Amino acid sequence: MTSASGILFTVFLLFIAASVNGSSTDKRQRKLELPAEANASLSVPVDTKAVFDCPSILLTSVVVTTWQIILRDKLSCTRAYRRDRNETKEGNCTDERITWASRPDENLALQIDPVATTHDGFYMCQMVTHFGNFHRGYHLQVLVPPEVTLFQGKNGIAVCRAAAGKPAAQISWNPEGDCVTEQEHWANGTVTVQSTCRWEDRPVSVSCSVSHVTGNKSLSLELSLGLIIRGFPASSLLVILYVKFALFLVILVIVAFIYFQRINGCRARK
Repeated sequence: MTSASGILFTVFLLFIAASVNGSSTDKRQRKLELPAEANASLSVPVDTKAVFDCPSILLTSVVVTTWQIILRDKLSCTRAYRRDRNETKEGNCTDERITWASRPDENLALQIDPVATTHDGFYMCQMVTHFGNFHRGYHLQVLVPPEVTLFQGKNGIAVCRAAAGKPAAQISWNPEGDCVTEQEHWANGTVTVQSTCRWEDRPVSVSCSVSHVTGNKSLSLELSLGLIIRGFPASSLLVILYVKFALFLVILVIVAFIYFQRINGCRARK
């Protein structure tokens, strides 16, 4: 919609509001100046449906209903319904997943189906009625469960990763060790949390617990025996073993050579 169309759309809404608020002396006397309803916070899992309700007002008293949608890094979107003409209008609304939940002449709720991380934002229903103006707002936070993995790294460390969760997950260990936790933030608002842990007295098994608003998860890991012995990694131990084995073979060959030389010397003297 062009800027000119947007201006016309705004003028249209203002005209309706003015006509209702100044329709007659009797209506002005009956008009109720109620305080604005408090905004609510709403958390919804990704890939599910979200439904936003308008204030509970008798539909026959509603003249114009407007949904204002403010998303992150996007232009404000507006959807409006005029009851006397059974007419809907919209401005800057390009996301086809955001629609009326039903026919607006029956239900003024808005829905998102399915919810994505890009739908984080503020949603407000504004209603112009014969008895006053009402509104209700929602701060939407989309929840994404992290993908949890636990694996053994080099030098006897254990790595627990909660990938692409929203909001960021929290990681704890049993038994506790010398741990370092790092976070990586992604463009879609998700966060990968990775905790790397080592122990002086290496336990046989460890477990990491991941706490998240979408649910908690715990994984266990049996640490490989021999991964750390006196501070040497497994690869260094193998090299040492190979060297020792080679030296043993060399010594064995030398001893055998000396032995056979002595036998041959004895036979020559006879």
